[in-house]
Amino acid sequence: MKGVVFTEFLELVENEFGLEIVQKIIDECELETDGVYSSVGTYSHKDMFKMVGKLSEIKDIPVPTLLNIYGEYFFKTLSRDYPKFMEQDNLFSFLESIERYIHPEVLKLYPEAELPGFESEIKSKNEMILEYSSSRKMADLAVGLIKGAARYFNEEVEIEKVAETNEGEKVGLKILLI
Repeated sequence: MKGVVFTEFLELVENEFGLEIVQKIIDECELETDGVYSSVGTYSHKDMFKMVGKLSEIKDIPVPTLLNIYGEYFFKTLSRDYPKFMEQDNLFSFLESIERYIHPEVLKLYPEAELPGFESEIKSKNEMILEYSSSRKMADLAVGLIKGAARYFNEEVEIEKVAETNEGEKVGLKILLI
């Protein structure tokens, strides 16, 4: 995973829970980097799972909830740092642009990036089915990112997991505009 995912996570933890919690996470997790991340580096997703798991344990917040919160937070960073990706009319057009436009552009910048896959199908003006696929099994982070995107486009959504295979490697999401 790109380092910005780690640096922004630690920033969120510091902003929401304090520097002491960041240090506790770093001290108590056996991280491959000992907790040192550069936004442009590439690191094992296992470190992210360790840190989120430790934060869940410390704060008694379920991991899926933490990944949702982080996804919403991280979307603000992405939309600020990559404004050309945001040149869409609405949430659904943005989500459709991920595989067609955004991910190919990301791979030009970071050819080694392992990006999740997203297949989308618009069912009506208010409903989309989005299939997330990734060996990292971080659909809850994707849900948070989608919520962040909805907020960016001033749209309210309900997101429901309608299918899941291989312990989260593929997850079908039903997205309703409300």
